[in-house]
Amino acid sequence: MNLHALRLFHVIASTGSVTRASELLNISQPAITAQVKKFEKELELTLFKPQGRGIALTDAGEELTLLAKRLFAVEQQIEQFARDYKSGAKGCIRLAATYLPAHFLIPAWIAKFKQQYEQVEMIITTTNSSDAMKQLLQVEADIAVYGGVPENYPDSIHTEELFQDELWFVVAPTHKYANRRVSLTDMMKEPFVMREEGSSTRERLLSLCRTFNSPEPTISLQFNGLHEAITAVVAGYGANFVSSLVVRDYVERGELCRVYVEGIHLKNTIAICTRKHEPLSAPAMNFIRMIRRYPYMKPVGEG
Repeated sequence: MNLHALRLFHVIASTGSVTRASELLNISQPAITAQVKKFEKELELTLFKPQGRGIALTDAGEELTLLAKRLFAVEQQIEQFARDYKSGAKGCIRLAATYLPAHFLIPAWIAKFKQQYEQVEMIITTTNSSDAMKQLLQVEADIAVYGGVPENYPDSIHTEELFQDELWFVVAPTHKYANRRVSLTDMMKEPFVMREEGSSTRERLLSLCRTFNSPEPTISLQFNGLHEAITAVVAGYGANFVSSLVVRDYVERGELCRVYVEGIHLKNTIAICTRKHEPLSAPAMNFIRMIRRYPYMKPVGEG
């Protein structure tokens, strides 16, 4: 079936005039009339009948008008979908993230992003750094977000540092070292409340002790969740070594205090990783642009 001729018929039927259709389509009246007659022959149907000085639809023309309206409405939906997808208003973003950004950055990023791109689907996987990289390399994720020590990534991966956050020693306000400056050796004499073995921050603390030939701390309490570990310190027991992203609000409210350990200034790198030489989808690019503009947003519901 000649879809161009169907469109001509649809415009004539909608306007009720060959003259008006000619003006809208910028096609001469004789050309339109000739194509519609040819279309009628193709369908073996009479679509128009004379009515006074003009034309009217036959019964077949009335029925075809309804079908044509549906067809061209779907066409408009397809065109709108293509525009939305191209602009990033629709689509899907698969995101792999390590614990720190997944819990303390990404929720606020997504909330901000969804305000503008509500119809973009977000799939977030929280995992360790090696698995996040694996997902990225195996095209199971579009973007990976890391928080921790800068790593050596494969040549096929592009890394962009967003910012760095500090690692802090924190204690309850009643602790003898609250807001004081102490040596690493003295700090390591205090009982620590930390996450489970394998936690990157815990490993950094132990590595710090090895680097400075300091005794390792006694980890008196161990939790699988970071929130539980922080809560125990707030309640007055032990110390914690943790990202400032996690405890900044606690310190500002006076529920925790920093301990300034002499000569120790460690930082975490927050970075986004993508595959080199591979174009990102429009939604993914929009998300990365938003992160660049608002790299650090106050965590939602934390503290």
